[in-house]
Amino acid sequence: MNYSIEGLGLKLNTREDIEPYLRQIEPNISHLEEIHLCGNTIGVGAAQALAEVLEKASGIRVADFADIFTGRLISEIPTALSALCDSLIDKEHLVEVNLSDNAFGGRSVDPIVPFLSKNPSFQIFRLNNNGLGPEGGTVIANALRDNAAVRKAMPTDKRSSLRIVVCGRNRLEDGSAYAWAEAFAAHGTLVEVRMPQNGIRMAGSVALAEGLAKNAALELLDLQDNTLSEEGDQAFAAALPSWPGLHTLNFSDCVLSDEGEIPQVIGALAKGSNPLLRTLQLQNDNLEDAAVAMLAGAIGTHLKAVTRIEFQENDADEDDVGIQTLKENLAARGGIFLFSDDDEEEEEEEEEELQDAEEGDDTEEFVEALGEKDDADKEADQLADLLDKVSLAPS
Repeated sequence: MNYSIEGLGLKLNTREDIEPYLRQIEPNISHLEEIHLCGNTIGVGAAQALAEVLEKASGIRVADFADIFTGRLISEIPTALSALCDSLIDKEHLVEVNLSDNAFGGRSVDPIVPFLSKNPSFQIFRLNNNGLGPEGGTVIANALRDNAAVRKAMPTDKRSSLRIVVCGRNRLEDGSAYAWAEAFAAHGTLVEVRMPQNGIRMAGSVALAEGLAKNAALELLDLQDNTLSEEGDQAFAAALPSWPGLHTLNFSDCVLSDEGEIPQVIGALAKGSNPLLRTLQLQNDNLEDAAVAMLAGAIGTHLKAVTRIEFQENDADEDDVGIQTLKENLAARGGIFLFSDDDEEEEEEEEEELQDAEEGDDTEEFVEALGEKDDADKEADQLADLLDKVSLAPS
């Protein structure tokens, strides 16, 4: 059973406030698999009452607690958060936990620690836009590191793997990057990592590259709007071959090049470090024609799986032969090379037109189905009229 009050804008302060909704859950609590509370605001009393019910939800798989503290006092949040997270500690079937868009900051992260460090089952952890700061980020990362030890102590046949971590827009900075690197290395099972807009700079990015390199199954990496510069570029270029299945790489707004030099990351990709790469995002990285030429030279060989390159706001010439080569090759694959905002707007317009066409097709199918129903109703009426005229004589 899935239960959702997402987006209803409810203000649930007390046990009495949330009781009508709990009555909808409790009769089938053993079958509850997903709960979505996003877009409501939950106070201490309501959170404690909900936690008591969730303690009985042995089969829960998804706990979506994103955006549930809007308008709450900072003094309320730790108690409410502790109740909710503690109710999940022993859940063996838990797959995903989402605590994004809750502005609890670094002062309120401690209540998450017991769950994060002890539950060995969850595979997806989303903590985006929470204002953690370096100190709060370090607390969370250390809890995830401890969690890895708990998992490794379990029998292999009962062990679950942490696969996805989303922790963007949290001002993690270099101060917590080292702890995150240790946590990533300790798990070694990550498939997707998204950490955009965290103010991580060169030293921190070097540490992250080294930690993430221990995760051989990594498929998606998003570090947009952090600063790699030369040191980070070199570290990630060395790490790229560690991820043979990587299909999406987002280094937009990462200062890959300071003065137009070719980043080592592009050199590694052009030499075949990641043959399954499909999406490459390199917006606003100070890249010039030389970097374009290197990508264009490899687009038919080591980058032949690529179908999307985002290259807006760089310093290359739009008329450069390399740009044209990339556009033509990606278009032939059904992909796209985005060079300017105009390209992006054109893509959005095409997507809108496609969506409108699909909606039009759905409408036509609906109207056609109504017509078929009307025809069927008419045939049924005609048959009824004939039957009315039939009389059955006794034999």
